[in-house]
Amino acid sequence: MNKQPIGIFDSGVGGTSIWKEVNRLLPNENTIYLADSANAPYGPKGKGAIINLSIKNTEYLIAQDCKLIVVACNTATTNAINTLRQNYNIPFIGIEPAIKPAALQSKTHAIGILATKGTLSSELFSKTSGLFASHIKVIEQVGEGIVELIENGKLFSEEMKALLSLYLKPMIDADIDYLVLGCTHYPYLMPLLVELLPDHVKIIDSGEAVARQTKAVLEKHDLLNNQIKKGKHQFFTNGSPEVMQALLEHKFEVKRLDF
Repeated sequence: MNKQPIGIFDSGVGGTSIWKEVNRLLPNENTIYLADSANAPYGPKGKGAIINLSIKNTEYLIAQDCKLIVVACNTATTNAINTLRQNYNIPFIGIEPAIKPAALQSKTHAIGILATKGTLSSELFSKTSGLFASHIKVIEQVGEGIVELIENGKLFSEEMKALLSLYLKPMIDADIDYLVLGCTHYPYLMPLLVELLPDHVKIIDSGEAVARQTKAVLEKHDLLNNQIKKGKHQFFTNGSPEVMQALLEHKFEVKRLDF
C-alpha cells in the first residue's frame, strides 16, 4: 500500500512547482503528475466545468492506484475539492493562496494577491480573505494571460514582462510589502517578480506548506513510503511535453497522453 504513488494534478504545468516541494520533502515517495494543459487555464471556466475537469483528473489518478491526491491548482481547490472529498474515499490535499501569513505579517497594512479569476471569485477565497485580511488593504489582480504564456513556453518573454509590469503597478503604488501568489504556475515567475518589485516586498507561495501538509496526512493515514531508495516519477500532459520538460530542467521524461 505505502509504495503506491502520490497523484498530483493541475490545469497545466504550473503544479510542477508543488511537485518539486513535495519531492524535496518526501524524496522516497513515488509520484504521478497529470497536466491538463489542453484545458488550461481553469480560471475563466465556470464552477461546473472546473468540477467536471477535476473529477476527470481524479478518476485517472485513482485508476493508476494513487494513495493520495494533491490538487495542485488553486482554482480546482477552491471550486472542486469539497465535491472530490465527498465522492472519493481517498485523502485530498488542496491549495489556497497564503493570505493569512501575509496579512498577519504586513507592516504597511497592504498586500497584493495575484491569482486567477476562478480563485479570486471563489467562496473559499472570500471566506479566507474576510477572516484574516479585513483589517488591511488587499489589492487583488487577475493574472489574465499569464498561464497561457507559461503553457506556450513564453515564461521569460517581453510579453510576460510587460504583462507583469501592468499587473504589479497598482500594488507598488499601494505600497504593498507582501505579494501572495494564488496560482501554482506563478512561482516560475519569481525571477521576473524580484526584478520588477521593490526590494522590501516579500513573495509568498503555498508550495512548502502543501508539502508539509501532504507529509502530515500520509503519516496520519499510515501511508508513508518507508523504502530507502528514491521514488519513481511519471509525468503526463495532454499539451506540450517540451514545455514541462523545460520546467523540470530536462531531468525527467514527459509523456503525452490524451485524456
